[in-house]
Order: sequence, then structure tokens, then C-alpha cells
Amino acid sequence: MIQAFNTMRISASGLSAERLSMDTIASNMANAETTRGADGQPYRRKVAVFGENLSKALDSNGNYGDVPEGVKVVAIKDDTSPFKREYDPTNPDADASGYVSMPNVNILNEMADMMVATRAYEANLSAINSEKSMFSKALEIGK
Repeated sequence: MIQAFNTMRISASGLSAERLSMDTIASNMANAETTRGADGQPYRRKVAVFGENLSKALDSNGNYGDVPEGVKVVAIKDDTSPFKREYDPTNPDADASGYVSMPNVNILNEMADMMVATRAYEANLSAINSEKSMFSKALEIGK
């Protein structure tokens, strides 16, 4: 029975990680035109980096070691790709030659990433709902 709850915990960790990924993507989209941040630089695209979530415990064979508990966001990293440069001499952030450094955010890429994160979120939610349905059926059998 404990193993069954592990699958729900793993799916729940996926939900949490994908939600943070979608939040990061939404922030990128919201700042796609931000030419000057607190540091005086254009907004730099952020990317959520996932990693395996392990804990030390007894595994299913009775051995003490790393047991997978799902996924977690290990970092939110800056995308180091170069800024786009647009000619706009009227912009207050333009340099001496009239070019403005724009954020390295591509809205089409962000939309594609959002779709992937949404599908992964839905898959984890579907797994949790299936697990709940199996628990319910198992309880009905026990009546």
C-alpha cells in the first residue's frame, strides 16, 4: 500500500515542478519587452531546470539507499543567449548608435514551452486521478 502512495507523491511532485515551470514561462512572456531591469540590463529569459528528487530510505527490496520520490526544480537559470538588438533611436534605452538591447525572449518558443509544460501537468493530474480511481475500486472490493 505504501508503494501506491509513492506513485501519487511522484505525480504530485511533477505537478509542482510543472507549475513552477509555467510560472517561469509566464514571467518570460510578461517581460518580453522589458528593456531595463533593476540592474540596468534588459530582462534575461529564465529556464526551470528539473532534477530527480531522491531520499535515503529502504527500497522495495529492503536495501537502504536512494529512493526516487519524483522530480523537483533544482534551479531557475538565466538563458545566456545574446540579447536582440533593434534600431529605435527614440527609445530612452537606445545606445549612441540608436540600437536598443531587447530581452532574449522569443514568444513563439515560450508558447511551445508552455504547451509542453501544460501537457506534462495534465499527464501528472491524469495519473493521480487514475490512482484515486484504483483506490476507490479496491475499497469497493473489500466491502
